[in-house]
Amino acid sequence: MDNTQALEANLARLDEIVKQMDREDVSLEDSFRLYSEGKKLCDLCRGTIDGVEKQLIEINGSES
Repeated sequence: MDNTQALEANLARLDEIVKQMDREDVSLEDSFRLYSEGKKLCDLCRGTIDGVEKQLIEINGSES
């Protein structure tokens, strides 16, 4: 799986987590578990996006 596919999969899972947490019947324990998973996924997504941003800056810098 390449970075784009991984990012898309992580964002899709984050969307599922938000929907699950919005439900009224989710327990406090499940909320904490989902929050923890979501935080890890956010960190992974941020890392991927930051990496791509650095590559774009390098590319744009080398074109000047």
